[in-house]
Amino acid sequence: MMRTLISILVANALFMSGASLAADTDAQKIADLKQQLATITEDLDDLNSRVDKTERHTALDRVSITGDFRTKAHSLHYQNVTWNPAMNVNFSDFGVKAMSGAFGDPNSATSPLGQMMMANPDLASAFQSGMLQGIMPMVLGQKTQQDINNDIFYTTRLRLNIDAKVWDNVSFAGRLTMFKSWGDSAGVKVFDSWNSFTMDGTSSGSTSGDELKVERAYFNWKDINDSGVYLSIGRRPSTYGPPSHYRENELRGGTPSGHLVNFNFDGLTIGYNLGDITGIEGQTVRFCYGQGFESQYGNGELFGDIITKDTHLGGFNIDVINDGNHFLQFTLFGAKDVNDGFTGTMAFPTQLAGIFAPTMYQDMQKFDNFNFVTRVQPSGVIGDMYLGGLGYAYESDDDMKVFASLGWTRAEPNGNAGLFGGMLSDAVFEAELNSTGTEIIMVPKETVDSDTKDGYGIYVGMQIPAPFGKFGLEYNYGSKYWSPFTQAQDDPIGSKLATRGHVAEAYYIFDINPKMFIKLAGLYYDYEYTGSGSPVGAPQKIDDVIAGSAYSMLPVVDTAYDVNASLTVNF
Repeated sequence: MMRTLISILVANALFMSGASLAADTDAQKIADLKQQLATITEDLDDLNSRVDKTERHTALDRVSITGDFRTKAHSLHYQNVTWNPAMNVNFSDFGVKAMSGAFGDPNSATSPLGQMMMANPDLASAFQSGMLQGIMPMVLGQKTQQDINNDIFYTTRLRLNIDAKVWDNVSFAGRLTMFKSWGDSAGVKVFDSWNSFTMDGTSSGSTSGDELKVERAYFNWKDINDSGVYLSIGRRPSTYGPPSHYRENELRGGTPSGHLVNFNFDGLTIGYNLGDITGIEGQTVRFCYGQGFESQYGNGELFGDIITKDTHLGGFNIDVINDGNHFLQFTLFGAKDVNDGFTGTMAFPTQLAGIFAPTMYQDMQKFDNFNFVTRVQPSGVIGDMYLGGLGYAYESDDDMKVFASLGWTRAEPNGNAGLFGGMLSDAVFEAELNSTGTEIIMVPKETVDSDTKDGYGIYVGMQIPAPFGKFGLEYNYGSKYWSPFTQAQDDPIGSKLATRGHVAEAYYIFDINPKMFIKLAGLYYDYEYTGSGSPVGAPQKIDDVIAGSAYSMLPVVDTAYDVNASLTVNF
């Protein structure tokens, strides 16, 4: 159209100029021609501007960018933080090797066994008394206990949503997330719990610095060939699922139950709207597949020492009812070949260096305010896991919400163990000489047991209208072996829904306008067992660790509370 208009205008100018040339003087002809060309140029500029605006509008109709900005202030308090490290050692095996002379002369200051006895007088005394038999804990450090108060802790979170209409039944959705604590963009934290470990699945919920992370990126292909089937592939919307979205004051953000899953996965979903057959509004079934860990690419396969496997996930999710007032969801899935961790990064603590790498520790002591950052690679497959849950929520027409969710987890260990244990079981270490034969090292060989372990969790809450906003109460409990995939939840003390113990939360949301709100909240954690949020290692009773009769390689928290205030702006 633009070319046609230009052609018409130019032709008209030439015609008019030709007529003028026949009647006027040369000077007048030139002046008239210049005026006509100026008019044409002005008209062309106006047309070009209109076309550009139309094209931009058409593009923006296909792509939309929205987002939210949240700044939050916490006051964090931890009670009875206890570190009492030890490892289970097969002293029967140690005694046989020591008595056979495999470790050298125990009375020689230069032999591996003699050096070990000099460094551990209690171990030497027990060895000489013949008390080293069976599997017993070997204490690795002095027990410490303290309260910790972080009076003020600020965070900033920015999320950018990208939505695009590709075709009539094809769309794209993505979300970029930045989440950081004020004054810290290092991207890693000192490894003091599994919550401090930065990895693929938790990058959106961990304060990992000022860079944007791809939290979501996937396409939806709906009603394929008029079959009612849809396909979605990419980085999945697997965070902030129901009913966890209520406390976030936002719409349902993820497909699976937020009680079981708040974790970034890559995979695909095949779904079908059953409501077209059953007549039940909103009834949808989804079959999901994903990969939680890639073992061979980029993990040293070419060196021939890969003993881990890819972790594959699969299952289904059914929205049984979703009619705007009632929501009923059932979820069941499994994770095959779970390893003893994920590939990620951490700042290695000097305290653990003193246990696992004494020579390195001696060097690190020269720079006691340094922690080296290292890439962590899992050491082996520890078993399979299964998770299931049933959740119900009711939303009244006057904006009252109540919900209840029941979750179940099962761990099926295979007996393998890494430094921190196997699947919900501690490791048994055996003494071996290092490669040079100069030092005795402890190597994890197996787990204390390989029994199947079931855990359960409950999650209930309500949200009611209040003056200028809404008020909410929530409670959740996790049993000894409760192990959901909710580590990307951004609670700084740790995912409340992964807690092995009790968590109570109360909050008030003040709506400034439809696009802004202030939230005041308080959370209280009462831990019963160690290892919340991790399937690695045997959960120990918190009271026993505090009393000194049980041990943990990582510090454990008895109780904690988080009082926080946040301002969120949606745009």
